Amino acid sequence: MEKMTEKTCETFLAELASQSAVPGGGGASALVGAVGTALGNMVGSLTVGKKKYAVVEEEIQALNARAQEIRLALEALVTKDAEVFEPLSKAYSLPKSTPEEVAYREEVMAKVLKEACDVPMEIMEQCCEALELIEEYSEKGSVMAVSDAGCGAVFCKAALQAASLNVFINTKSMKDRGLALALNEKALRMLEEYCPRADIVFEAVTAKLS
Repeated sequence: MEKMTEKTCETFLAELASQSAVPGGGGASALVGAVGTALGNMVGSLTVGKKKYAVVEEEIQALNARAQEIRLALEALVTKDAEVFEPLSKAYSLPKSTPEEVAYREEVMAKVLKEACDVPMEIMEQCCEALELIEEYSEKGSVMAVSDAGCGAVFCKAALQAASLNVFINTKSMKDRGLALALNEKALRMLEEYCPRADIVFEAVTAKLS
C-alpha cells in the first residue's frame, strides 16, 4: 500500500472526503497528532541556540529528539490504519450460512478487530506522550512561539479524542467482551488524564497572550 503521508495534501483530503474507506478517521487522527507534535517540535527548534534559553538547551534538545520520534511514529500510523482496515472490511463480508462458516468468520473477526483497535490505541499513546512534551515546550520554550505550543496541545487533544472513537467502534463489535472492556477502560484512562492536561496548556498559553 502506498504510504498515505506521501500523498499531496490535496490528494489526501480529496480521498478523505470521498466514498473510499481509507483514509478514514483513524488515519486522520494520526495525521493531526503528527501535526500537533510537529508544532511542539517547532517551539523547540526556535528555542535551541538562543542565549536567553541556554539554561534549558539540553532539555529542549532532548525534547526535540523525542518529538521527532513521535511524529515519525504517528506518520507511519496514518498508513498502518489503512492497512488494518482492509482485512476488517473483508471479514464483514465473509459468509455465515453454515456453522463452520460462522465459526471461521468469528475467528477472523476476533483477530482483525483486535488489530483494528491496536492502531488507534497506539495513536492515543503517542498523542499522550506528545502532550507531555508540549507541556514542557510551553513552559520552557521560546515565548515567541508559545502560541504554537498551545496549537500543538489542541491538535494532540483532538487526535487523542478522535482516535478513541476508532477504538470504541471496534470494541463494540467484539464478541470477547472482557477484552473489549479492558481496551475501553485503557482508552478512557488516557482521555481522563490527558484531555484536561491539554486544556491546562491551552488555558496557560491563552493567559500569556492576553
